[in-house]
Amino acid sequence: MAALALSVTGCAGPPDTAAARSPAAVPSTQPPSPGQKAPAPDAAIPADPARLADDLEDTDARLRRAIDDWRNDGNPAKGEAPEPVVLLALHEQRAYRYLARNPTIASRTYARLPKDLAGKARDDVTAIRGLISLARPVSGPVTMRVEAPESADVLLADFRRAERRFGVEWEVLAAVMFVETKFGRVRSPSYTGAKGPMQFMPGTWRAYGMGGDIEDTRDALLAAANYLHASGAPRDYRRALYAYNHSQAYVDAVLRHAGQMKRDIRNYYAYYNWQVYVITTKGERRLTGP
Repeated sequence: MAALALSVTGCAGPPDTAAARSPAAVPSTQPPSPGQKAPAPDAAIPADPARLADDLEDTDARLRRAIDDWRNDGNPAKGEAPEPVVLLALHEQRAYRYLARNPTIASRTYARLPKDLAGKARDDVTAIRGLISLARPVSGPVTMRVEAPESADVLLADFRRAERRFGVEWEVLAAVMFVETKFGRVRSPSYTGAKGPMQFMPGTWRAYGMGGDIEDTRDALLAAANYLHASGAPRDYRRALYAYNHSQAYVDAVLRHAGQMKRDIRNYYAYYNWQVYVITTKGERRLTGP
């Protein structure tokens, strides 16, 4: 089983050759309407592109307001995000996962979204689709160890500290951690033996870990920045990320997510609240969150 529950190989791991997709989500009840409270964790995702576009537009607007309230009136440096942020981010994630498995519906939905939101949706859906294509579905019991991530602003400070030291943009580091372990929620080693919140292979860690602890978030982020810098970042992020994981789908996903965080820091806080899914031979399962 791999990081992010998508069987993506860890830092400097071998190319992933197995590709599989799990069944598409099937809506079962009516989706939330604009103005209602945050959607339930398993609220249906509309299958009709027009309704889904309306649902995404409403979810995006409410999620951004909820994130603004969290940052202005709450404390992202301590504890979990407020319930509205968690629920709206999960609903957004579930909608994009549905679109990733239904490309025809996805293209029709993009056409009905405002330009900026259509671009964000396309980036996120394309990234998810590419990562799912790398999946190695689990056939037996799911034994992945997960835990709550460090607070959002604590992580953000760590990303920026690593950026200052090695010149690797914090958004790229955040996107790598997001793709690898959903910001440290996944604590199990990958099926290739990669470990820690940044999923380092032991040999790579010995070369770039600078004597730190592979399981420590701050040490792992500094090591990742060190390795990416040695591999070509920031001059050539594609080359550096391909060294980190030998998959063009992985590279594309990281850069798409990083680009969205650069466009609006609220996307970082939304991604922070996306949850861990594991793909099994019987479909997908959510392991974290409400």
